[in-house]
Amino acid sequence: MWRLCTAHPLCTWAWLWTLLVGCLLETHAARRPVYSIRIAGVFDESGPPALVQAFRSAVAAINMQTRADAILGRLDRRPLLDAQEVTVSALDSFGTGRKMCNLTLEGVAGVVGPRQSASTDVVRSVCDRLEIPQIVVNWDPKPPPSRRYQFNLHPDAEFVAQALVDVLHELQWRSYTVLYQGDESLVRLRSVLQERDRTDPPIAVRQLDESGDYRPMLKAIKQSSESRLVLDCDTDMILPVLRQAAEVKLTEVYQSYLLTSLDAHTLDLTQFRLSGTNITTLRLIQPDSEAVLKTMQDFEYRWNKTPVTITPHTMRVESALTYDAVRVLAAALFQTSTIGRLRTWPLSCLDEEAVWDHGISVRDFIRDMRHEGLSGNIMFDAEGRRVGFSLEVLELSAAGFRPVAKWTPEEGFVSSKTETETLEEKQSILQGRHLIVSSRIGAPYLMEKEHTTPPRVGNDRYEGYSMDLITQIAEILNFTFEFKLAPDGQYGNRNEKTGTWNGLVGELIAGRADLAICGLTITEERQSAVDFTMPFMNLGISILYSKSEKADPNLFSFLDPFTVDVWIYMATAYLGVSLTFFALARMAPGEWDKGHPCDPEPTELENTFNMINIFWFSMGSLMGQGCDLLPKAVSTRLIAGMWWFFTLIMIASYTANLAAFLTNSRMESPINGVEDLAKQTKIKYGTYESGSTAAFFRNSNDSLFSRMYTVMRQARPDVFTDGNAEGVERVKKEKGNYAFFMESTSIEYMTALNCDLRKVGGQLDSKGYGIALQLDSPFRTAVSSAVLTLQERGNLSALKTRWWKAPEGEECDEDVDTVDSAELGILNVGGVFLVLFFGTLAAFFVAVLELLWNCRTIAVEEKITQWEALTSELKFAMNCSNDEKPVRKTHDADAGGGGDNDADVDGEDVEGLRYGSR
Repeated sequence: MWRLCTAHPLCTWAWLWTLLVGCLLETHAARRPVYSIRIAGVFDESGPPALVQAFRSAVAAINMQTRADAILGRLDRRPLLDAQEVTVSALDSFGTGRKMCNLTLEGVAGVVGPRQSASTDVVRSVCDRLEIPQIVVNWDPKPPPSRRYQFNLHPDAEFVAQALVDVLHELQWRSYTVLYQGDESLVRLRSVLQERDRTDPPIAVRQLDESGDYRPMLKAIKQSSESRLVLDCDTDMILPVLRQAAEVKLTEVYQSYLLTSLDAHTLDLTQFRLSGTNITTLRLIQPDSEAVLKTMQDFEYRWNKTPVTITPHTMRVESALTYDAVRVLAAALFQTSTIGRLRTWPLSCLDEEAVWDHGISVRDFIRDMRHEGLSGNIMFDAEGRRVGFSLEVLELSAAGFRPVAKWTPEEGFVSSKTETETLEEKQSILQGRHLIVSSRIGAPYLMEKEHTTPPRVGNDRYEGYSMDLITQIAEILNFTFEFKLAPDGQYGNRNEKTGTWNGLVGELIAGRADLAICGLTITEERQSAVDFTMPFMNLGISILYSKSEKADPNLFSFLDPFTVDVWIYMATAYLGVSLTFFALARMAPGEWDKGHPCDPEPTELENTFNMINIFWFSMGSLMGQGCDLLPKAVSTRLIAGMWWFFTLIMIASYTANLAAFLTNSRMESPINGVEDLAKQTKIKYGTYESGSTAAFFRNSNDSLFSRMYTVMRQARPDVFTDGNAEGVERVKKEKGNYAFFMESTSIEYMTALNCDLRKVGGQLDSKGYGIALQLDSPFRTAVSSAVLTLQERGNLSALKTRWWKAPEGEECDEDVDTVDSAELGILNVGGVFLVLFFGTLAAFFVAVLELLWNCRTIAVEEKITQWEALTSELKFAMNCSNDEKPVRKTHDADAGGGGDNDADVDGEDVEGLRYGSR
């Protein structure tokens, strides 16, 4: 048991609890005596041993729990279960009846089983006669008209049939082939065959050969091009049928199977996981549920000295229902025992008045109770049918069966499959496959390369947009492909007389191609015959217009992010904050500090925030650079923080708008879309009079387009043209006074050849080119996702740019409308250079003034001429090798006889003495 229980933590705790209870039972077995009551398990001779094992395991688990509760004082009247097993033959109804009558003579409180319909009827008649509850666990194709004391834990045939119908509806199967085993299968599939619309195509119904050789029938299905099959047979027959279907290549990616057996998930279908075959089935038992995992240790039972192990994923429905049946019957008996002491007595089948007095109470408890078992929620209706259960819908994937939906009698089909899971599954089907791609020659989608020696072979013979597109899709989805041209070179049209298709669509319907790619328009008629991916190229009606002339750049455009008022307000704020800061710094005691840090007892305090320093501090903050001066007092720090917050917002706003204003060298177009064109009267607009574009405006129900057509019709001179070429020439000739409506793809080609034309606005209608696939192809979702991925990456735009560009030598030298916003000329930023030049020049003049003023001060203090002082200072400034400047001695210092020692005084100290003497 330990080996099995280590598979899950819940089993480990259950095993420890069992060990503890066993010890308590050994020690205190005589503390609280309990009595027993007999129940019977009726089994078929040919039935699986797992049913007997489930019956015994359930009885043992219930009795162990009963003894434990009795020892712990949790109950007074609950009895033990005395299980008696009876084996009957499905072919001997008389023997079955005799054994049941012998069983009732010994006294029995409930019966579980049997599983065969013939035996079940005999047992049911005896139980109804003696009012003994009976619980069966088999699917009954012909339930009795009335059940007095019989309950069936297996979902009713009507519910199972409805579940199959709902699954088929969700799968959108309109045509399929039914493979059945016998008459019982037809009963189960009756609703499936009957609930069909009259417009649905007929379905084929074929019976599996009793000889076991299904290949001839499967080959006939293969030749009929049927790809959807409903398989109804015994669980053990499913694998042989699928293996023979694989031999005739009927288990490939285009085939789909619906298995009606509720035990199909217990089979090993590893062979079909990677084949891509779509296999769907229903499951009643949830192997990973808490109830199943908790009960696993009860099934470690030695049958004929041979361990019989049942795992959650191999437990079949009838085994689980047998276990649940014992649990349900025991719960009802225990509930009845709370009313009075429950007991049984001999009942004779020949005595017409013999009944079990507690039978009605036990039956009512079973009917009214709610129980959670291995098979989920257990409830019964008034007819003894199980209700409130749920069936899981499973699909086979590379990792095994996984739930994708849930079906209940109350809510029906409820999907739990996410789009991400669906996409991953579809993509995994395509990996490693080789697909045939049908196409046709037509520039620029597919073109033949120049002939070479030796001649090109395979895909190397072609080039174009389609080739590049399918190559990139194959790289994303990891498959290979081969191009094959449609024999007739047509896109695909339906013959009204024969109903057949030609061209690319015909190749897909015949199964000679997996994909079809070119400039194939998605239409409603084609979608009824094949599937399309999402459009890889969209087109529609748009506006052709001449390009606007480029505006002259502004030399001082760097001032444009702010208006003149903002600049004035900023300068005022700078001046006002600086003056306020100066006043606060003078008042704040914290800003006054000793002049020299080494002076412990200074006689004077200094304030570093004089007017010059404050203006420098404010300027550094405004420029986002800061300075070495930092406030110390709370008041000065508060105003500094507010100033920094102000400068942060202003700098961020200026920087955000600067790029836009520096690159705003293009003149805005007078029209940006069809609405702008309709609102004005200066610019005329027209289209090709006999084309589909004019018909679009003429037949449109949109009021805007109808009004625009009326304007075009009433315009003088006439705005309609005899062709697209005339419209293009008129747009170029009238230079901004005329706009022309035409197809977007044609506009893109014209703008590539004519650099003075451009496309304005979006598309007025929408059409699309898509990749076609076989109807209900499993590849559609994955290929559509790959197309979407290429679109998000910009690959589709890059491909179109490559194949829609102008011929070599005719490209536009520069497209003004697509210039990178970072490319700015000197005329855009020349004003910044001027500011730098004049600022540097001003700094130079200020430096000269500072030098002259310093020379005048030196001349006065040293009693020399100003020219001598200036010459001395200039010589020192020109000598770049000197990094230190000696302190000049004043006249008073020389007269005081300080000697050379004064010259050695540090310059900082001299300056301190000089400022201190003032």
